[in-house]
Amino acid sequence: MAKMINKSLVLTYIYLLIYIILSSGVILYNKWVLSPKYFNFPLPITLTMIHMGFSGFVAFLLIRVFKVVSPVKMTFEIYVTCVVPISAFFASSLWFGNTAYLHISVAFIQMLKALMPVATFLMAVVCGTDKARCDVFMNMVLVSVGVVVSSYGEINFNVIGTVYQVMGIFAEALRLVLTQVLLQKKGLTLNPVTSLYYIAPCSFVFLSLPWYVLEKPNIDVTQIQFNFWIFFSNALCALALNFSIFLVIGRTGAVTIRVAGVLKDWILIALSTVIFPESTITGLNITGYAIALCGVVMYNYIKIKDVKAIPPSTESLPDRITKDWKEKNSSDGGSPRGLELNDEEAPLITSRLSHIGRTQLGTHTAV
Repeated sequence: MAKMINKSLVLTYIYLLIYIILSSGVILYNKWVLSPKYFNFPLPITLTMIHMGFSGFVAFLLIRVFKVVSPVKMTFEIYVTCVVPISAFFASSLWFGNTAYLHISVAFIQMLKALMPVATFLMAVVCGTDKARCDVFMNMVLVSVGVVVSSYGEINFNVIGTVYQVMGIFAEALRLVLTQVLLQKKGLTLNPVTSLYYIAPCSFVFLSLPWYVLEKPNIDVTQIQFNFWIFFSNALCALALNFSIFLVIGRTGAVTIRVAGVLKDWILIALSTVIFPESTITGLNITGYAIALCGVVMYNYIKIKDVKAIPPSTESLPDRITKDWKEKNSSDGGSPRGLELNDEEAPLITSRLSHIGRTQLGTHTAV
């Protein structure tokens, strides 16, 4: 029994390590690819479209060709009213977030991401999925003050980059809330593969509109570097990150996930200053981020208390999804072949927790 517990614990920490490495790696990799000082591919929408196209293609192979996962029963009405708006905000969050890499440092971007709970809480209150509470509101004020202090201490402060990043945060927050409101209302649960299958192509279409207006006229084929292996490995890392997040969601609790997220942010801030020497961190940066982090930790503590007050489900998240997966296969007349390889599935979102995981944890937080 002790050996089984130790093995499970070791496996959990391995998954956490993989998640932290991949999450940090994808962010640093994107910055390196987009930055004019390094690989010099200053086309964030194009890069995001490559990710979406690759993810959608892999999902298509898994569902339609290899039939590893069964598609959900998607009606036209659900697709138009749920998938389309969610895809629009998902595409927007990735577009804005990747564009920010062109203007501000990775370290400062991570500090701005402390605003994620603030944005999610505000969007949840506006959409009616959460109630305005004094204790949470005070935490949001603390986080906001910390981000303002950190921004004031930023040496290379750039208004355009900051605006893009904040817009990306609010677009992602609205996407998360819409996912909860729209999909839960329809009783639809998308696993990571089916999420990619339905949402990635739609996001690709949405991104093609700003790409045609903003990037296509400025593309000079003679000056743009296009290395197949660079973009393939970049997209593959983003896809692997999706799967690693679900491994973490399925094997850890709310506290562990939040601690891992905070640890990842600090590691990423430190690594970015080493890999990108132009990223300078000031004492005021750290002070502001520490203040914001205190607010985030207090917010997470409140939400975890709320979760503990809810009677736990008799089924764990992986068991519940595995059961649903088996039932879908049985109802479609197929056998659950490949289940051993696919009972741990990943969310669609890049470097953020999925709707499935958030529903299980009963909270919203940035990763």
